[in-house]
Amino acid sequence: MRRRLLAALTATAVSTLTFAAPAQASHSWGNYHWARTANPFTLKLDNNVDSSWSNYLNTASSDWTPSSVLNTTVVSGSFGSRSSCAPTTGHVEVCNGAYGSTGWLGIASISTTGNHISSAYVKVNDTYFSQAQYNTPAYRRLVMCQEVGHTFGLDHQDTNQTNTNLGSCMDYSRNPAGPPSNEHPNSHDFTQLQTIYSHLDSFNTPTVAPSGASALAGNARSSWGERVRGTDGRGVATYVREHGRGNYTITRVIWAN
Repeated sequence: MRRRLLAALTATAVSTLTFAAPAQASHSWGNYHWARTANPFTLKLDNNVDSSWSNYLNTASSDWTPSSVLNTTVVSGSFGSRSSCAPTTGHVEVCNGAYGSTGWLGIASISTTGNHISSAYVKVNDTYFSQAQYNTPAYRRLVMCQEVGHTFGLDHQDTNQTNTNLGSCMDYSRNPAGPPSNEHPNSHDFTQLQTIYSHLDSFNTPTVAPSGASALAGNARSSWGERVRGTDGRGVATYVREHGRGNYTITRVIWAN
């Protein structure tokens, strides 16, 4: 019975996470979005990062705010929760830390009820960003911009690390500086956001946070649940943990090369 249940949950997660892979195609993350009754709405990015990341978080917020359907604002986080980065209903917690040799550069995670996002968090791992390969303004801008973009319901435009840059931070690249630069959103990202948020909801986030979600801002692979796309330890990968009653935590991971 347990095996059949896990198989059904994984199949459901895969079906909701399917997206069109070619560049410039739809790159929404399933149908996940924040509930709101009017556009544009404002999403709070809680600043739990230290001074080495604050400017990159502010840049990401400024980069995404020109969207016609959403605004972002950076607010003070609790800072005491930097290591745990526990999700807060209706917010995106943004954290950095030397999380260890976990294999990942960055994580974006959303907690959902149905298609609606109730909370999200972003983590960037200083264990790797202290290394010369990643400790560049271009890499920091790419990863921060991309992970924040995931929390809106955006997927990658492309995950081929070695082809020509698309000029979007939602394009995974080993050469974020380009040319062209992959450090900021491009027009296709803003068009996709308009599509994702083209309908209105009957209520506004925050909603009731899924039970147990606050305990799942984990650093280890074992805390993320079932892998439904990608490969452990290489490129990008997606994981789903089910909480029951239609509640999920879905985690996108950028692995270090």
